[in-house]
Amino acid sequence: QGTRDHPPPQAALRDRLLSAVVSCFKRHGAAAIDTPPLELRETLMGKYGEDTKLIYELQDQGGEPPPLRYDLTVPFARYLAMNKVTKMKRYHVAKVYRRDNPATPPRRYREFYQCDFDIAGQFDPPPPDAECLKIVHEILSDLQLGDFLIKVNDRRIPPRVFAVCGVPESKFISACSTVDKLDKWAPPTSCSNGCSSRPSPPPWEEVRSEMVGEPPPSPEAADRIGEYAPPHAPPELIERLLQDPKLPPHKLAKEGLGDMKPPPEYLTLFGITGKAPPCGGRRGLARGLDYYTGVIFEAVLLQQENEHPPQPVSVGSVAGGGPPPGLVGMFDPKGRTPPCVGVSIGIERIFPPLEQRLEASGEKLRTTETQVLVATPQKHLLAARLKLISELWDAGIKAEMLYKKDPKLLKQLQYCEDTGIPLAAIVGEQELADGVVKLRDVATREEVRM
Repeated sequence: QGTRDHPPPQAALRDRLLSAVVSCFKRHGAAAIDTPPLELRETLMGKYGEDTKLIYELQDQGGEPPPLRYDLTVPFARYLAMNKVTKMKRYHVAKVYRRDNPATPPRRYREFYQCDFDIAGQFDPPPPDAECLKIVHEILSDLQLGDFLIKVNDRRIPPRVFAVCGVPESKFISACSTVDKLDKWAPPTSCSNGCSSRPSPPPWEEVRSEMVGEPPPSPEAADRIGEYAPPHAPPELIERLLQDPKLPPHKLAKEGLGDMKPPPEYLTLFGITGKAPPCGGRRGLARGLDYYTGVIFEAVLLQQENEHPPQPVSVGSVAGGGPPPGLVGMFDPKGRTPPCVGVSIGIERIFPPLEQRLEASGEKLRTTETQVLVATPQKHLLAARLKLISELWDAGIKAEMLYKKDPKLLKQLQYCEDTGIPLAAIVGEQELADGVVKLRDVATREEVRM
């Protein structure tokens, strides 16, 4: 459970998706790294909050029991510290493993790909953060999956807001995780004029009921949290919080609010102002509680109100990230914490709507990259096919032939049509006598002798 086989069409589509993501990472100057799927137990434990229980721990084989990696961020931080790297722009595409429950909606996988992009080193805000938002914008725009929104918050704000509301520090993580569900009760929608909306009334009462369960903040604290988590966070919410008389004593909260107001020219120059407004309407966004330290963001696909596919795919969050510099300090002997910020693209979330869009378009996806099929029109010409295909392979040309001794020409051409092979190199008795090959365009049926 929680793993999948991918037949050739799905594998080809996945390769196309991964190629689009990696191309974007390379366009932004990132270098690839790779780390082992196994890590030391001490490396992973205590980095993921309540999700630590989802780490796969393997049996001890006479040494350190090695857990499987939970994500690509913690291994990257360990890599930076072990190799004393203080400046790097990298990407990493690999599988991660989580001991999740695949039967619980939404369906989760125990093995899946993550695609991470990170910038580590001394820098002035906000360019690296803005570049991460730009990368998300480029990838989701290139894939043409529909409208989306990038939602922004700051890791320094929720603890101070919860403290102002009277939530004990010991209950912060559970309460914050509950508030984070406010944006997960129903998929966001987009109306025809581009605005985003949610079903009304908002499900605050249900979230409040869960929050005041066991172990609870007080009902009064939950009500105060509701005041700081309006159903739709307006653009002026940051200014409103900055002027809140209860927050000034909390310096980190004010710093976080300030960092969420990047100079408008950066987002304008990147062309993402409308997709990443400050606060982004996000009421919860408590992701990465144990290692993010500053501005955090998450991208969600917006379900169009006028779209009614035969089998709607609920997508939700498809990318997210933030700065995890504190992680590096956990592995560095001197506790050094170089600044870094990164983003992860949720391939498994993007794949279903991409499949649906491809199916709706009627496009036939090729599962191979064969350029030419070597064919013969008469019998007893197997040696000629083998000689020609060997020459093509040696020349770096992707070629195939049917594994039959004397296949009929019609079946060979039909195979080209079925698999999308564009050309057929036909060598018959006359071609052998003349020392040429007949090259046939399968789609137009035009032929030339070469």
